[in-house]
Amino acid sequence: MIVTAPAAVFIGLVAGVLVVAAVLFVERTLGVDDPVGAVAVHGCNGAWGVLALGLFADGSYGDGWNGVPGAVTGLFYGDGKQFVAQLVGTLTCFVFVFVAFYVFFKVVDKLVGNRVSAETELLGLDMPEMGALAYPEFTMTTTVSSAWTGSPEGGKSA
Repeated sequence: MIVTAPAAVFIGLVAGVLVVAAVLFVERTLGVDDPVGAVAVHGCNGAWGVLALGLFADGSYGDGWNGVPGAVTGLFYGDGKQFVAQLVGTLTCFVFVFVAFYVFFKVVDKLVGNRVSAETELLGLDMPEMGALAYPEFTMTTTVSSAWTGSPEGGKSA
């Protein structure tokens, strides 16, 4: 299964735009904290890559693979069957992963918990989890309102 060089460039360009759109959608619309963009890269762009093969496969390869006679040809090269197969595979993967990890995280939550304390969450997990600060220049501080007119000792300023 192969795609032509121009098709590969197009697939990559679409993936580049898609990953940015997916990161924004996951974080802003769904409200999911995905700091490394794993859902966008592996989920969304992985699905795009699989589906793109079903669209752009040029028939150069695949004859006899998995016991299926005939080269693999995508929708844009006259055969929609490969695209349908890629679509079924992609949907099956999404359903399986969602169900499996929903169950997994429910079990983990019941056994050991799935969240850190609110205090640890505010301080960040860099030190407790990784042993190093990811952003040492970033520190949480409290600020004093500019409306305060007292002296540092607590009395009124003159």
